[in-house]
Amino acid sequence: MSKEKPSIPKGTRDFNPQVVVKRNYIFSTIRKTFEKFGFQPLETPAMENLSVLTGKYGEEGDQLIFKILNSGDYLAKTSLSDFEQGSKPLLRKISEKALRYDLTVPFARFVVMNRNEITFPFKRYQIQPVWRADRPQRGRYREFYQCDADVVGTRSLLCEAEIVLMIDEVLTNLGITDFTIKINNRKVLTGIAEAMGNKDRVGEICVAVDKLDKIGPEEVLNELRNKSFDEKALETLHNILRNSQTDKDLAQVSLESNLDSFQNHFSESTEGLTGINELKEVVSYVEKLNKPALNRLRFDPTLARGLSYYTGCIFEVKVNNVNMGSISGGGRYDNLTGMFGLPDVSGVGFSFGVDRIYDVLEELNLFQAASQSTTRILISNFDKPSEIYSLPLLQQFRNAGIATELYPEAGKLKKQMTYADQKNIPYVLLVGSEEMQSGLLQLKNMQTGEQTALPVAEIIAKLQDI
Repeated sequence: MSKEKPSIPKGTRDFNPQVVVKRNYIFSTIRKTFEKFGFQPLETPAMENLSVLTGKYGEEGDQLIFKILNSGDYLAKTSLSDFEQGSKPLLRKISEKALRYDLTVPFARFVVMNRNEITFPFKRYQIQPVWRADRPQRGRYREFYQCDADVVGTRSLLCEAEIVLMIDEVLTNLGITDFTIKINNRKVLTGIAEAMGNKDRVGEICVAVDKLDKIGPEEVLNELRNKSFDEKALETLHNILRNSQTDKDLAQVSLESNLDSFQNHFSESTEGLTGINELKEVVSYVEKLNKPALNRLRFDPTLARGLSYYTGCIFEVKVNNVNMGSISGGGRYDNLTGMFGLPDVSGVGFSFGVDRIYDVLEELNLFQAASQSTTRILISNFDKPSEIYSLPLLQQFRNAGIATELYPEAGKLKKQMTYADQKNIPYVLLVGSEEMQSGLLQLKNMQTGEQTALPVAEIIAKLQDI
C-alpha cells in the first residue's frame, strides 16, 4: 500500500503556534473594542440550510457557496432525468446544506428566528470563519475569518458614527496610524444616477464605479458606454468623477466643505440630497465624540461596495502606506431581515479583514513582543534537585496569573535558552544550587541580556507590572 503525501485543500491554511498567537492578538484587540461599545458576542453554525444562503449574494455569489452533499446515499432520490436537466435541478435533490458564505445573512436569519427573545436595538459581534469556493490567490482564501459588528432595530446615524470610532480605535490600538476611512451613501449614488438621467440603472452604475480604483475613470466610462449609456450621461458622470478625484486631498479640502460642494450636483435629486445630509449628520456625531477621528475620515462619492443590500451609508478602510486592498468595510441595510419574513428592520454593520490586517502588521513590523508569546517566563531545569525546588515556584507563578513553563527535563543551559528564544519567551528564571541556597533567583531578560538576583515575591511583582 503506497503512502499518500499529506496535503490540505487549496485555499486553506495551517497556522503554526506563532501565527495563531499573533492572530489572537488581533482578535483580542477587536473583541475588546466591540465589547467596549456595547456589542454582545454571537455564534452561528458553520452550516446553514442552502435555502437560507442562496439568492442573497447575487448570481456570482451563489456560485461561490460551498454546497454539502446530503448524508448517506445522496443519489437515492434522483433519476436519470434529473441529471439530464443539469446541475441546478439536481442540486436541490442532493444538497440541502452549505457552509456559510458570510456572517451577515446568518445573523439576519438569527434575528428573525429569535425576534421575541432579543432586545432591540440589538448589537452583536461575531468572529468566525466563512467559506467561499473562490479561485485561491495571494490574499484570497477559501476559508478565512470575518470579524463583524452589527446593530439592528434602529435607523439612528449615531450607529454609523460609532462604527467610524470603532475602526479608528482598533487600528490605532494595533499601531496602524496611516489609514483612511472612506465613507459614502448609496443615496448619493442614486443621486448620481438621477443626475445622469438613469435612475433605473443605478445598479449598473454602481458596479462600474466600484472599479474606479482598479481600472481608472476612462475605463469606467467605456464600460458604461458599452452598456449603451448615452454620451450626455457619461459626460455628467465624467465631471462628477473628476471632482471626486480633485477632492481626495483632505489637507486641501475639509470633509464638511467637500460635502457642501458635492451637493450642487443634486439640485434635482431629493434622494441624493438626503444622502449628503445623512453623511453630514454622521460627521457631526464623529466631531462631537472624537474630533481627531475626522482627520482619517474622507467622503468618497465613487465608493459603491459590491453587495446589493446596502441602502444608506457605506464604509471602506485603506491603509495608505501598504500596497493592499481595503481591510474593513460595511454599510447600512434597511431590509435585510425582510428576505426571512421580517420587513423594515434597519441595521448597519461592518467587518474587519483579519488576514489583511495581519499582513499589514507584519509588513510594518507592528506586532508587539507581548503579542508573540503565550509564555511570560521559563524556569530553567539543571538537575533533579533544581526541578523539585522549582515545582512549587511553577505553581506560585501561575497562581499569580503569570503564564509560566518549567523546562521539562534537565539539560544544557544553551538548549534551554534557545527554546526560550525561539518561543519569544521574554524572561528566563535561572535556578541553580547557589540560587536555591540564597533564595535569590536570577531573572534574565531575553531581550536585553540583563540578569538580576531577586526573591520570588519581587519577581512576581515585577512581571505583574509589565
